[in-house]
Amino acid sequence: MRNKQSNGSSLVVMKFGGTSVEDATAIARVIRIVQSRSRHRRLVVVSALAKVTDQLVLMGQKAAMGDSDSIVQLVQGLRERHLQTAEGLLGTLSPKIAAKIENTFDQLKEFLSGVSAVRELSPRSSDYLLSFGELISSEIVTAAFVARGLDAVWVDSRKCVVTDGNHTRALPLLDDTRVKSQSALGPALAKGQVPVMGGFIAATREGTPSTLGRGGSDFSAAIVGAVMDAARIEIWTDVEGMMTTDPRLCPDARTIQRISFNEAAELAYFGAKVLHPATLLPAIQKNIPVYVLNSRNPKSTGTEITEHAPAGKDMFRAITAKNGISIVNVVASRGVMVHGFLKSVFEALDRHSASVDIVAISEVSMSFTIETKRLPQALISDLEKLADVTCDDQQAIICLVGEDIHGKPGIAASVFTTVADAGVNIRMISQGASEINISFVVKESDVPQAVRHLHARFFTAGRPLKSAIEKPGNGAQANGTRPRGTANRRARAPLAAKAKSTSR
Repeated sequence: MRNKQSNGSSLVVMKFGGTSVEDATAIARVIRIVQSRSRHRRLVVVSALAKVTDQLVLMGQKAAMGDSDSIVQLVQGLRERHLQTAEGLLGTLSPKIAAKIENTFDQLKEFLSGVSAVRELSPRSSDYLLSFGELISSEIVTAAFVARGLDAVWVDSRKCVVTDGNHTRALPLLDDTRVKSQSALGPALAKGQVPVMGGFIAATREGTPSTLGRGGSDFSAAIVGAVMDAARIEIWTDVEGMMTTDPRLCPDARTIQRISFNEAAELAYFGAKVLHPATLLPAIQKNIPVYVLNSRNPKSTGTEITEHAPAGKDMFRAITAKNGISIVNVVASRGVMVHGFLKSVFEALDRHSASVDIVAISEVSMSFTIETKRLPQALISDLEKLADVTCDDQQAIICLVGEDIHGKPGIAASVFTTVADAGVNIRMISQGASEINISFVVKESDVPQAVRHLHARFFTAGRPLKSAIEKPGNGAQANGTRPRGTANRRARAPLAAKAKSTSR
C-alpha cells in the first residue's frame, strides 16, 4: 500500500525551520514533538539555527573583500553560539560532539581564509560555505535526540538529495535522489531509527555540494518525502499555519484550516512567507498532504494542504501582498508593427531570463511587473533599443486567492470597489488569466490600507456582499482606474513550471 512502510507504520517527514531550532529551549520543544509521533516512522529535516545562514552570507562577503579581522570575530561568535546551544541541551559536551563542532568551525575558518586570499566567492564556493549551517545544526539536534532517549542517526543530506549543477539555485534530479535516499535512509527507517538531516543542502552527481536556494529546507523535506513515499509532510515553524492575510497588516487575520495545493502555491508565489514556493511540487506529484504547524504551540491544528480542499464560507481563501515590485512600461511608435514589437519584447525577456508576474498589452505598448531586485539593467538597455522605457519602483502586487472564483459573477466589481473605498489607486490588473486568483498592482505604501479593507470586506462571517455584486459592469472603473492595455493577463507558466523557476 502506498505511503506505508513494510511493517505497516506510516512515514512522517518533519521539517523544523530556523526559529524552531534557534536555541536549546527551541530544540527541547522539537524533541517533545518528535517523541509525540512515536507511532509513526519519523524522518526529521532541520534548518540552520535562526539567522545563521545570514551570518554565513555576511562572512562570505567579508572574505571576498579580504576583511580577515571581521572573519575571525564572526566565526568565533558563531562557534560560541553553537557550543552554548549544545551545552544547554547536553550539559557537559561529550568529546565526540565537542570535536565535531570545533572541527566544523576550524574548516569554516580555513575556507574563509582561502576566499579572503583570492578575494573571490564563486557560486560553487558559496554553496559550500552555506552548507555549514545545516550540517552543524543537524549534528547538534541528532546528539540531543540521542541524549533524550530517541534512537536517532545523523544522515548527510549530500548523500541523499542529488541536484543539477546550477549552484545556489539547484534543482533536484528525482530519479537519482530516490536511489540515493532509499539507500541512505531506508536501512535506518527499517530498524525504527529516526534519521536527522539538514535541509537546503544537497550535492551534484559528482558529489559537489549544492543548495536549493534560500528557503530550500521546505523543498528538501518535500523532495525526501516524495521519494520515500511519506504519508504526510509536516512543516514546523513559529506561526499557527497559513493565515487569511499577514497578521502584521491585519490583526483580524485567522488561520486557514484547509487549503488546496494550487491555492497554497499561488499564495507562496505572491508573497506568503510560510512556505517556499517550490515546496509543494513533489507533494503534489505524489498526492502527499502537507501540514503547516506551530512548534511553539504543538497542540494547534495548523493548516492542512491537500490536492483539493472543501469550499469555505468565505469567498476567498486568503489575501497576500508581494512588495518590491517594479512596473516596466515599454511604448513604441505607431509605425512599428505590433506583432514584431511584442515578439522583440518577449525575446528580450527570454534572453535575460526575466520572470514577470503581470503583463498588460495594447497596440503599441506593453507593461509588465517584475521583482525590482531581479530587474537587470541590461534588459532595460535592450528594451530601450526597441521603444521608450520607463520604470515605476516601490510597487506591490496584492493577490486574492480562492478556488473557482471566476465562476461567481460580480466578484471583481466587489474587490475593486472595496479598494476604491479605501482610497487606493490601482495601477495594473490581472483578472481572468487564472481560475483561482485576482491580482492587481498598487503602491507599496498603500498595501496596509488596501489589505485591511479587503480583509474586513471578505473575511467577516455572514457579512452580505454589497451592491457592487449586483453590478458586474463596475470592476476596475469603480475608482477611475483601468488596466494599462486592451488585453491583460499574467505571464504565468503552469503551476509545475512556475514553481520550478522560482526555486532556482
